[in-house]
Amino acid sequence: MSVRSGIGYDSHRLVARRRLILGGVELDSELGLDGHSDADALCHAVTDALLGAAGLGDIGEHFPDSDDRYRDADSIELLRDAVAMVRAAGYEPVNVDATVVLERPKLGAARAAMRERLAQAIGIESGDVNVKASTGEGIGFVGRREGVAVVAIATLRDA
Repeated sequence: MSVRSGIGYDSHRLVARRRLILGGVELDSELGLDGHSDADALCHAVTDALLGAAGLGDIGEHFPDSDDRYRDADSIELLRDAVAMVRAAGYEPVNVDATVVLERPKLGAARAAMRERLAQAIGIESGDVNVKASTGEGIGFVGRREGVAVVAIATLRDA
């Protein structure tokens, strides 16, 4: 049996008049993430990690921001599509671990809902998905509350 891992990273600018969606869960916030789709940086990082582990390129290749079909797209649906590509390539997702870096809002109880939404989209148990949170400690674009960054790792095995 072969085991493969991939790393994903995404960041988006925080702006007024946008919803803040992370891991398919809308959070209560006066600022939201700016992007072509719903700008769910957590889903985007997980998608890139899965695609990378399977050697299938990245999210921009498959769902380019130059394509109006993906304008305001639900990133959970894009994640589902990426998982289908991974499975078609002969791999099975095993687990995902991600760290969301933002000053506020605190993720708190929303992390459980994020884990569940991600697990459903990937087709694994919620116990096989981990979502952690950190802050920028007042440093850099995250610390100044200009944006959110996410890093994720995904592990696959042969199907």
